[in-house]
Amino acid sequence: MAKFNILLVGCGGMGHVWIKCILQRQDCRVLGLCDIIPEKARKMKEDYTGQGLADCAVFGNITDALAAGLGFNVVIDCTTPEAHEHVVTGALKAGCDVLGEKPMAATREEALNQIKTADACGRRYSVMQNRIYLPGMRTLRKAVDDKIIGRLGFIGSSFFIGAHFGGFRDLMDNVLVLDMAIHTFYQARFIAGSNPVSVYCHEFNPPGSWYKGAANAVAIFEFENGVVYNYQGSWCAEGHNTTWECDWRLCGEVGSIKWDGKTAPVAQIVKPGATGFMRPFDEHILPLFGEDLPTSHAGCIDEMFAALNENRPAETDCHENYYSMNMVYGAIESAKLQKKVWLR
Repeated sequence: MAKFNILLVGCGGMGHVWIKCILQRQDCRVLGLCDIIPEKARKMKEDYTGQGLADCAVFGNITDALAAGLGFNVVIDCTTPEAHEHVVTGALKAGCDVLGEKPMAATREEALNQIKTADACGRRYSVMQNRIYLPGMRTLRKAVDDKIIGRLGFIGSSFFIGAHFGGFRDLMDNVLVLDMAIHTFYQARFIAGSNPVSVYCHEFNPPGSWYKGAANAVAIFEFENGVVYNYQGSWCAEGHNTTWECDWRLCGEVGSIKWDGKTAPVAQIVKPGATGFMRPFDEHILPLFGEDLPTSHAGCIDEMFAALNENRPAETDCHENYYSMNMVYGAIESAKLQKKVWLR
């Protein structure tokens, strides 16, 4: 019998990404689908009936779903950011562990309440951070840990995508920083192996933007270990788009690493004993680390369930994930105040 009885809440695009991974697991059984637009839940059930959802119950709200007595013990939250607190806290109080989409919550207060509720209920809450499970990201972290460019001093990332979503994102006030930059901020923390202490951020909405809120941002973070991180991004950049994984530059004492988010990272390291005004360097294409492991959503979902099986916090547990969310909330606060903000 399956160990995890699943209720999936939010049957839109990301819900489909999750359900495809969940249905491949022998230890999971999806007993319920829930969406405030019930037609979406019914359509998902129809789409995957032949893959194990034939007997799945359909609900229009999480309260009814949790009260149905179907024995759910894991809730998958794929709702919008504004709905996360309601879904997560309700599921935790009902005795379920929760695995959810980023970001944790729309506000710092909501995120802290989710963590407090998880602790009070003795349940696990883990958040999707799929991009740290990419081989390129694991390779960057390994290169930093191995100090192939010496001690790390600077991280830079550039994100420029023209994404015409439609729907709730078009109406968000801080659409880039809250809904997308959380990925990149988490990646920067992962690479640096440290947590941030301050941020200065400028948000703006450029000409031609189809978003209501700020679709562009530039931010500077300082980390506990002295690393400085510069983020620049846009979700309404038409032309010369980066990958969704960003363009990255890492600068250390004796060299630099660049990664375009798609091909293998490339390091340029000063030749041993080199002298002169411009020092010569050797170039190395770094072998990708972790290519044989599940990547992206599949990798993060595997880690989440492994953590539940082993009764330990997942790599992206809510307590750990809050450090990245704090970067988001701090950046939004800094942009509003137009000054540097110390993270708390």
